[in-house]
Amino acid sequence: MRTFTLGAGLLAALALAACSSGGGGNAARSQDNAEAQPPAAAAAKNVIFFLGDGMGIATTTAARIYAVGEDGQLTMDTLPESGFVKTFSNDAQVTDSAPSMSAYMTGVKMNNEVISMSTDTVAKSPTADLTSSCGAGNGKPVSTLLELAKAGKRATGVVTTTRVTHATPAATYSHVCHRDAESDIAAQLVPGGAQYNAALLDGVDVVFGGGRQFFLPKTAGGKRADGRDLVAELKAKGYGYAADKAAFSAIDPAKTQRAVGLFTSSHMSYDLDRDPNKEPSLAEMTTKAIDLLANRSGKQGMFLMVEGGRIDHALHETTAKKALQDTVAFDQAIQAAISAMQQKDPGLKNTLIVVTADHDHTLVLNGYAKRTGKTAPGNPGVLGLAKDYVSGKNLTDADGMPYSIIGFGNGENRVAGARSAAAALTDDAVSANDYHQEAAIRMPAGGETHGGTDVYIGAIGQGADSIHGFLENIEVFGLVKKAAGL
Repeated sequence: MRTFTLGAGLLAALALAACSSGGGGNAARSQDNAEAQPPAAAAAKNVIFFLGDGMGIATTTAARIYAVGEDGQLTMDTLPESGFVKTFSNDAQVTDSAPSMSAYMTGVKMNNEVISMSTDTVAKSPTADLTSSCGAGNGKPVSTLLELAKAGKRATGVVTTTRVTHATPAATYSHVCHRDAESDIAAQLVPGGAQYNAALLDGVDVVFGGGRQFFLPKTAGGKRADGRDLVAELKAKGYGYAADKAAFSAIDPAKTQRAVGLFTSSHMSYDLDRDPNKEPSLAEMTTKAIDLLANRSGKQGMFLMVEGGRIDHALHETTAKKALQDTVAFDQAIQAAISAMQQKDPGLKNTLIVVTADHDHTLVLNGYAKRTGKTAPGNPGVLGLAKDYVSGKNLTDADGMPYSIIGFGNGENRVAGARSAAAALTDDAVSANDYHQEAAIRMPAGGETHGGTDVYIGAIGQGADSIHGFLENIEVFGLVKKAAGL
């Protein structure tokens, strides 16, 4: 629409002309207004929601340098729409994954550790058998995007590198007062069984990840105290099943309507440690899920959630190399999804892809290091020691000791007393696969905490232009819901 600047005299003349024209002028203006209204945007019948667990801005920056150097780009860097998201939960400045992902999926702020329940739900630790002890009247379920997609006759899927009953995937399909009640969360996935989440109708169509232990009875090496074999129950409901890479590869999307893959007893391996002959990559699981959902007969589009879940776990360990490699694997899954959907939906005219994180961690990049370029054999890159950008010599702290580029605000590796009392760090030591970066505040092993900093969000495809600026995490739900016409 063109915009003109009108002088006061011309405006007065137009007003007089309008008054003298009577009803005809009003009708003409109404017609002009109707013609000026842009056509309603088409809904994105396909939605793929990517969640990098714990993937804060410092982690994505470090992963970029690690993979492609300071001036390179990850796939998520190229998304045409972007913004920032505030992540605080209903009762905490720093959220855990359960309420943060639940906020994206439901549009409701809830307390830490609560999965897709109303704001008034109190988190109560589960029993020793990891079943719920929520108590009567303790909140109520709130609808998720996945459930809305099911109601809209769309195929649905969940892909993760964690246990499929872990907080992030659980927030898409289950409702419970505490994230650790994983036996109950698993039961909510099985159509027709006790505790089944009826809002899933005929069931989630594709589920890929780890966590087999919560689907098997203790007698079969699992953790279920109720004796149920949920794998057998899923097979009886028509699901194809894969427990390893070979069975996964054998799943034919043209012949399989629904599939479950549980590739490990607990979480899947870090990408740095993954045996490609035993476990599929996140990108492989994502593209297989897309093919399965696209071929699901009688469905009108898809909703797929993909989590790079072990980014978070490596950050809790303060093993930065594992975290960065898992971030790169997550980014590769994004690229695989865009490529797969471009083939099925050229121009992504019917597809919305969203990429974000649920919370930050305490990883930092220490200055003033020279540019390192990407990590490669013989070049530790961002994983190495900080070196002066002029002289190239190691930068040193107040004790005269070298330090690594990557550090953590808190974590398990903190030198007691002066750092000069410990052996000097080397590039080889700090860039090793299992090296735990140093931290400012000492924590128990694995006890590095989440951070409260805002996180990135990016989008591409139909409706992506609505996702930008500074957002509350609960706002993302409404934007995706509207873009998808749910």
